[in-house]
Formats: sequence, C-alpha cells, structure tokens
Amino acid sequence: MTEPASPTDPLAELREQIRATAAAAARLAAETAEARAAAPAQTVPPAGWAPPEGQTARQQELQALVALVEALRDLVPDELKQQLRDVLRQLLLVARALVDWWVERMDGSAAPARRGDGPAVQEIPID
Repeated sequence: MTEPASPTDPLAELREQIRATAAAAARLAAETAEARAAAPAQTVPPAGWAPPEGQTARQQELQALVALVEALRDLVPDELKQQLRDVLRQLLLVARALVDWWVERMDGSAAPARRGDGPAVQEIPID
C-alpha cells in the first residue's frame, strides 16, 4: 500500500504536473487528429491563420509543460549535469573527427590503400 503524500512533497507535485501534462498532450493530440480528419489538406481555415479562440488554454498547457521540464532539470544534480555536458562534448568531437575524415576521403587526397599497394616483400630463404 502506498502512503498518502505529504502536501509539501516535491515528488508529489512533480507527479501531478506529469499527469496534467500527459492529459493535456492527449487532449491536444485528439484535437489535432479531429481537425486533420475534418479539414481537407492544404486549405485555409475559415478564420484565416488567426490563432484559435482556445489559445489561452493551450498557452497554459504549454506553460505546464515548460514548468515540468524545469522541475526535472532542477532535480538533476550539478555533478551529473557536468558529466552529461562532458559526454556531449566528447560526442561532438567524435562527430567532427568523423566528418573531417570523411571529407579527406572525398577529396581524394588521402585515398584508401588498395590491396597489393603495400611495401615490397622480399623472400628470405630459411636454411
């Protein structure tokens, strides 16, 4: 059995924000699917390209999503953030090295060695 969360429990607040965000995302997905099914492709809406009347509700849902991302970001310890930055930097350096290598190969200046293009081999008799 789970114990009721205390009113000051930050994880309980986070769980509630996640639930609210998931519900808002599901609502938006359903609205989008309905709108796409109802409207023919590539047509201008009846009100032109003006924002829909329910824009304030969508803005609140977007703000809830941003608050969720910020809350998750604040839960990550600084040490882990630095480790993630270091890993990302290393990945970017590897990607850069791969691109440089590929460009060198495309230029033809560093064409890969063909079979048999190695050093001359001399047979040495074994007595």
